[in-house]
Amino acid sequence: SLTEAGQTFHERAAQVVADVAEAEAMAGAQSVRPQGLLRISAPLSFGTRTLGKLLPDFRKRYPDIRLDLDLTDRLVDLTHEGIDLALRIARAPSPNLIVRKIAPVRIIACATPQHLDCFGRPEVPEDLIAHPTLSYAYLTSGDAWTFRREDGALETVRITPAVRATNGDLLKDLAIEAGGVIVQPDFIVADDIAAGRLERIMPDWEMEAFNLYAVYLSRKFLSAKARVFIDFLVDRLGHPA
Repeated sequence: SLTEAGQTFHERAAQVVADVAEAEAMAGAQSVRPQGLLRISAPLSFGTRTLGKLLPDFRKRYPDIRLDLDLTDRLVDLTHEGIDLALRIARAPSPNLIVRKIAPVRIIACATPQHLDCFGRPEVPEDLIAHPTLSYAYLTSGDAWTFRREDGALETVRITPAVRATNGDLLKDLAIEAGGVIVQPDFIVADDIAAGRLERIMPDWEMEAFNLYAVYLSRKFLSAKARVFIDFLVDRLGHPA
């Protein structure tokens, strides 16, 4: 039987053969049917909450594409880890990668009504200093939270988090059960805000804009399977509705 290293080599070599076949079909002006293994990295909460709901339709549309999903909030190395494309939520992705914007992601500051009844409802970012905060460890700005007012004014507040964690769902659950202010993407907190478990704070202030991007290594040799996956996400997520 194959060793783990041998299995990895076999999978990568088989993918190279598939890519060559695809290139030959394109050179011969033949129609290229998306197929083969597509390795994708995506943020954990986005993967479980949003991507998981979309994949059944994608699988029905492209049954010959096999998916290998790595759900993690860390920044994977696409080259060393053999990832075809990664989905990342960021203000600006790495300049070393090819990117395609898929959809805007709204970041919302919120807390439970009970917490706000106890600590007061912040009106400006500086008020957050008086609140326990729960911080997402991979936020690019770290513990410096920057907000923009409707008139364009910017204000940055440096927090000292009571808890720092690498997953937004954990922080959201902790905020609901034990209190504290969080800043999290709408796809994590929207349902709890609608149900009254969380309350948006400082409605005149917004966190700086983030976007969901597809990132990959080469625009020139993007495979058909990666291209149709990105197009599918743009079609399903890239519209205001």
